Amino acid sequence: MTFSKSKLLTTPLFFAGILILLVLIVTAQQLMLPSKTFYPGGEPYTHYNNYIIFKQSFFHLVENKDLYRDYPAEHWDYYKYTPTFSVLIAPLALLPDAIGLFGWNLLNVLILFFALWKFPFKSHKAKLVAIGFILIELFSSVHNAQSNALIAGLILFAFLLLEKKQIALASLFIVFTVFIKLFGIVALALFIFYPNKFRAAIYTAGWTILLAALPLLFISFNQLSFLYQSWLNLLQDDHSMSIGLSVAGWLYTWFGIEAKEWVVIFGGILLLLPLIKYRYFNELKFRLFFLASSLLWIVLFNHKAESPTFIIAVCGVAIWFFNQKMKIENVVLVILVFAFTILSPTDIYPKQFQADYIKSYVLKAVPCIFVWFKITIDLLFYKAENNFNTSSNEILLRENSEDRH
Repeated sequence: MTFSKSKLLTTPLFFAGILILLVLIVTAQQLMLPSKTFYPGGEPYTHYNNYIIFKQSFFHLVENKDLYRDYPAEHWDYYKYTPTFSVLIAPLALLPDAIGLFGWNLLNVLILFFALWKFPFKSHKAKLVAIGFILIELFSSVHNAQSNALIAGLILFAFLLLEKKQIALASLFIVFTVFIKLFGIVALALFIFYPNKFRAAIYTAGWTILLAALPLLFISFNQLSFLYQSWLNLLQDDHSMSIGLSVAGWLYTWFGIEAKEWVVIFGGILLLLPLIKYRYFNELKFRLFFLASSLLWIVLFNHKAESPTFIIAVCGVAIWFFNQKMKIENVVLVILVFAFTILSPTDIYPKQFQADYIKSYVLKAVPCIFVWFKITIDLLFYKAENNFNTSSNEILLRENSEDRH
């Protein structure tokens, strides 16, 4: 059986196969690289240190240890996720590192890929270009064995499920992100566009209770209460320590302004302000733009945002840019995102330039900040376009049809 070039370009398994091969290469590199130190004279750790943090959290849980204390003999840095995540990672933690790490990396990549593949871009070509656009950023995150691609994929799937009125599953996916990283809670704002809000609230509360209690399979209620308190203490202490690659970091490094709390409050108001345009809630493009804004917000207003986190923001940029007509100002912004957000951690820039300018002036975040402001303006002055008036059901049906042919 032969496949034409056009056939391959509409076959998700073809692209998934390429991604699996890339994940295999990246995982092999992570495993074969020599140990590294995080400061001069420090203890040596693996190049997949983040995965070790996740993996060890399960064993610390079942051993009734405090998940949120330092374990320098095992890994660098603290475990900062919920007690529930330490249970969710168990199937991989029980495997040898080589298999578990590969499975973890593959889960992140394929969840996001299939979410984007099913996503209602304005055309199949736009979808392919959008996937290509985020690819470098995706593997930058995977190289660090991070969970951010998984979070982005779950939020995109939640949006797709809401478009198909599958409220129970959509709420589960969003609650999953919250129990991986707390900032996934921002995605709950998506429910405002859809009917049956009371049902959505009930499902969300139910899933939250269920997932919060999941560690009780392995530990006592008193131990779980202790762990949640320890987690909250860690987050509280952690909140005051840095400003990261964020709006707060940009304001401080460029203008010397220190106002983390006020920045988040002001950013939250700006995020929700376009919702006054309620008459456009039935427009798919409006909902897509708000989703894009939310994905960017999750990163840009997170005081701990690091370089691997930006796969979430870059997905937002792609959804916004590849779902509208080409405009010169948007093209300029996307070029800046590609040049400074996506390429900033790569070897295209000399190490000294990265240290002196990209890191010192949080240049990875700046183009995304500009894009977020542009999306906010687009939403506030939104007007329906006749050529983008397709209903979500029609677009989803078209996407499924493309998958079959």
